[in-house]
Amino acid sequence: VVLADKASIFIDGRYTLQVEGQVRHEDFERRDLHDDPPSGWVAANLGNRKLGYDPWLHTMPGLKKLEAAAARAGGTLVPCETNPVDAVWSNQPAAPLSPMRIQSLEHAGKPAQEKIDEIAASLVEAGETAAVLSDPASIAWLLNMRGGDIPDTPVSLGFALVTATGEVTLFTDKRKVTAELRAWLPDSVTLQPREAMARAVDAIAADSGKVRVDDGSGPVWLVNRLEAAGGEAVVAADLCALPKACKNSAEIAGTRAAHIRDGAALTTFLAWINHATRPGSNIEVDELSASAKLAEYRQKVESYRGGSFETISGFGPNGAVVHYRANEQTNRRFEDGSLYLVDSGGQYPDGTTDVTRTVAIGEPDDDQKRHFTAVLKGHIAMARARFPKGTSGSVLDVLARSQVWALGADFAHGTGHGVGSHLGVHEGPQRVSKTGSHPLMAGMIVSNEPGYYRPDAWGIRIENLVVVEEDDADTEQPMLRLSTITKAPIDRRLVAVDDLTRDEADWLDAYHADVRATLTPLVDSDTAIWLADVTRPIREGA
Repeated sequence: VVLADKASIFIDGRYTLQVEGQVRHEDFERRDLHDDPPSGWVAANLGNRKLGYDPWLHTMPGLKKLEAAAARAGGTLVPCETNPVDAVWSNQPAAPLSPMRIQSLEHAGKPAQEKIDEIAASLVEAGETAAVLSDPASIAWLLNMRGGDIPDTPVSLGFALVTATGEVTLFTDKRKVTAELRAWLPDSVTLQPREAMARAVDAIAADSGKVRVDDGSGPVWLVNRLEAAGGEAVVAADLCALPKACKNSAEIAGTRAAHIRDGAALTTFLAWINHATRPGSNIEVDELSASAKLAEYRQKVESYRGGSFETISGFGPNGAVVHYRANEQTNRRFEDGSLYLVDSGGQYPDGTTDVTRTVAIGEPDDDQKRHFTAVLKGHIAMARARFPKGTSGSVLDVLARSQVWALGADFAHGTGHGVGSHLGVHEGPQRVSKTGSHPLMAGMIVSNEPGYYRPDAWGIRIENLVVVEEDDADTEQPMLRLSTITKAPIDRRLVAVDDLTRDEADWLDAYHADVRATLTPLVDSDTAIWLADVTRPIREGA
């Protein structure tokens, strides 16, 4: 938030350390997004002034909080006709024009028209005339297409209008629509330039239409336009969000297959790290070279379409920065006695991966082992969980945090986020976090990633993806369970074996046995030998 005399940047715990090195103290105050949110800062600092906002960049729920804060201060919020940042951003890149591509039925699992009909039926049930889709991932899922407008996320920017009669208007730059995709889209889909959306909204509003606007991504501009034209904006959840999150059998099978191929690349990389950093090696490894080597292995994987996010490759103190990004200025060379945290993922037509491993460089000390094992125990507790239908993510979050809490510590990020099917590596509505209120449901894919971070020393995180499944056991009430998808070894050198219960050791051994059996046929002989050694039963010792 920028005022005439002061400005503040709001970040959550993932970026606390990062903002210190990237934002000038002289220009911006630092505020915690949750403990000291923008609304509170506006209420305390705005006074009787006017605060401008871009109606394309704010949702209605977010705007209402800011309006209330401004009113408490005696000020007002004013929509800007043009964004003032755009006015001074002279080298702003042009809008992306990446071609859209087909997401095959083999990977999508359900025809686009069938999805459209289901959304239309939901609109009829809700008594609504239409819905405007503003989340590119929802549009991609609904129409079984993908794009390349956003790095690492295979979506195409635009909007879509879905009516209760099952018609869809896609507002996008037609230069992105190939002839192949046009033929693939159902006949119920019409293409229009983005500039035509205002007229379409006016037309449907003129008929006194009730139009759903996504409460998570729908711009205030859309609500204002609908109401100005005589319509009613229903600000509510995106109707595509839940069916997109609850994967069908084809999407789950594809995600499992993608994780096997991706796991072979990651395991080959972990074997290389072990070789390159062992005593007597003359290979110099740093954060950037390690990240490049991992990318090199992934690029050899069948149908690899790029990363699912920018790799977090953090050694020592940099591993304690939750969303660290290595660059030439921060790049650290690996040295014995600390930990390397690598959080990475890939995009494949059949699935999206996201996995974190923490690796000992040299001989780990007892303190590192104790904290790593606490994180591992929390990871296992969530992985083994059985829970009644209707259980929210906040309940499982406690399981994953409990062992770190027992050490008198915590971690400043959620335990898990949803993951798309060759879509975004972060997907809602499900979250495993302190505030994760949405029930977990069969077919949802979430991450299981507890951690521990010691500032200026090292960071620990263990992340696998899991899919929520129906528990087929004979129980008094319907239950769910989690099935781990990710295939990659966990560093046994960091495990304090005596701190594990028998059940925890059994889980780790079973996981490693599955990793070994699944990946051995896919890796080279040297990696296979290394994999056999690092996936031995944990109580066999070093």
